[in-house]
Amino acid sequence: MLTEKQTQQLKTELYSQQRELLTHLEQNDHYGLEDESVQESVSELSNYDNHPGDNATYLYEREKDIALNEHAEKELKDIVQALYRMDQGSYGRCEECNKEIPFERLEALPTTVYCKEHSPDQEEHEQRPVEEEVLQPGLRRRSDESISTAFYDSEDSWQDVARYGTSETPSDFSGQDIEQYDDTYINSDENVSYVEDYENFTGVDMYGNNVTVYPNAQHDEYEEDLDESGMMSIVGEIHYSETDSYLEDEENHNELE
Repeated sequence: MLTEKQTQQLKTELYSQQRELLTHLEQNDHYGLEDESVQESVSELSNYDNHPGDNATYLYEREKDIALNEHAEKELKDIVQALYRMDQGSYGRCEECNKEIPFERLEALPTTVYCKEHSPDQEEHEQRPVEEEVLQPGLRRRSDESISTAFYDSEDSWQDVARYGTSETPSDFSGQDIEQYDDTYINSDENVSYVEDYENFTGVDMYGNNVTVYPNAQHDEYEEDLDESGMMSIVGEIHYSETDSYLEDEENHNELE
């Protein structure tokens, strides 16, 4: 149980923190949130002539100020509640197990209402940022980036961003047939999420057997490109083996003649 001296020491500390927070919020006008708009906080008459990047910076700073202000106000609320519990005689007891909180913990956290064993802050949260549901690993530069690799590198991340628009126009690409503004970035014709074109319309079972071709627009385009090039495959003419059945049938046919 806390002694009268310990309780007085903690009360003095709480009042000191309260005065410090109130003075800080008063001096900075609650982190500038007393202004009516973001234009006033940055001394701007309008946002129309500002670069989007500048507006994004102002928005980030505004959000940070809101978070800091909410944190300070929460600290003030916790201090008021701690002082109220002192007056009621319930200060220094855990709200979860009703056991006395050690003085050393109260000295470090005068506003705490939990003992160390039941503190909610010691639990690790399993929630992850929603961005991780779409981002893939390997978004950092790699030492072997100059080598031909198949992982997701910085070039791929730039292409993902460039698909939403760049400052380039079709006329900026000499020697290239650019028809759409959406394709005005380097290697816009590069395959995405696959390597070879035929991966768009072929498949196998989980054991690598039962090769199947799925007719679709990519398959038709692939066949047309081969026909225009006069090729039987993307690697060139196919060299048939002497054991192919149609060759055996042709030899038998010649012998009968």
